[in-house]
Amino acid sequence: MHAALSFRSALLARHAQHVVLIHFPIALFLIGVAFDLAARWTRREALAAVAFYNIVVAAVFVVPVMITGLLAWRWQLEGQRLHGLLLLHLLFGCTSGVLIIVSAWLQNRARGAASEGGFGYRFPVELIGVATVAVTAHLGGFVSGVNSAI
Repeated sequence: MHAALSFRSALLARHAQHVVLIHFPIALFLIGVAFDLAARWTRREALAAVAFYNIVVAAVFVVPVMITGLLAWRWQLEGQRLHGLLLLHLLFGCTSGVLIIVSAWLQNRARGAASEGGFGYRFPVELIGVATVAVTAHLGGFVSGVNSAI
């Protein structure tokens, strides 16, 4: 006898939402940055539009991801003081979220300007965001048990 998949228990689990939602802003942001680089390289406005929308939607999704991450800590660990990898994951996660939101703001500013002479602050912020997202995701893999210490 095998256990049936229960969507209700999966959706209502006290920590599952964070694990499910996190993949959307990660993918949207990373692809958005890649399209932004391609747009600057090829000077194609369509690629710039794709980059803009990907990064803005990633910033929108970051808010519920950060909320569900904090709720998972409060519910699953009953608000215990964080330490080790979980604390690092929280710090890098918050930093990633802020960098994604700042990237969306910079994208919006650049889109409103008639012409941008270069990357300005936008591209360095995006690259730091990509690196921070990668570290956060890697730490999250250890916290969730997907990655294991060798």
